[in-house]
Amino acid sequence: MKYGYARVSTNQQDTKLQIDALLAAGCTKIYEEKISGAKTDRPELNHCLKAMNENDVLVVWKLDRLGRSLQHLISVVHTLEAENKCFQSLTENIDTTSPTGKLIFHIFGSLAEFERGLIRQRVMAGLEASRKMGTKFGRPEALSKSDKEMAITMFNGGATKGSIAQHFGVARQTIYALLKEVEPC
Repeated sequence: MKYGYARVSTNQQDTKLQIDALLAAGCTKIYEEKISGAKTDRPELNHCLKAMNENDVLVVWKLDRLGRSLQHLISVVHTLEAENKCFQSLTENIDTTSPTGKLIFHIFGSLAEFERGLIRQRVMAGLEASRKMGTKFGRPEALSKSDKEMAITMFNGGATKGSIAQHFGVARQTIYALLKEVEPC
């Protein structure tokens, strides 16, 4: 059985063109919704996927109707594949019911994984270059060097850790950690 899925992003848009194409492709049940393609949790898509049985086919008019990110598209198709269900995109002529269609989709998946790897590599290189230039990452320190010195002086003068924390507007744990650095164990 073929299940159709039609989606538009706004209430001003219409699914008629998609539904006509899905009916012409032989879909007997069509799920439609008005929701952004950037959202991965879509009620009607979820209902559609749950309604499908083994050897059923999910048909979309165009890939971007199923999802905006390649990662989400691949995730949905891999889930279908794991459940012995198939996928078909009419516009891009992708059909995982055939070996050629499966190959094409897996090539898309490999390209997406390659792209993610390149992006990660570039990010890591950028972070390393920033570190070499002296950029500090992470959360900024809650206390400046002079505030730390004053906090230690206050503690040595008899102030409680809680009152010191309140004075500087920081959590008590910040003062505990500071004093742990300077106190012998």
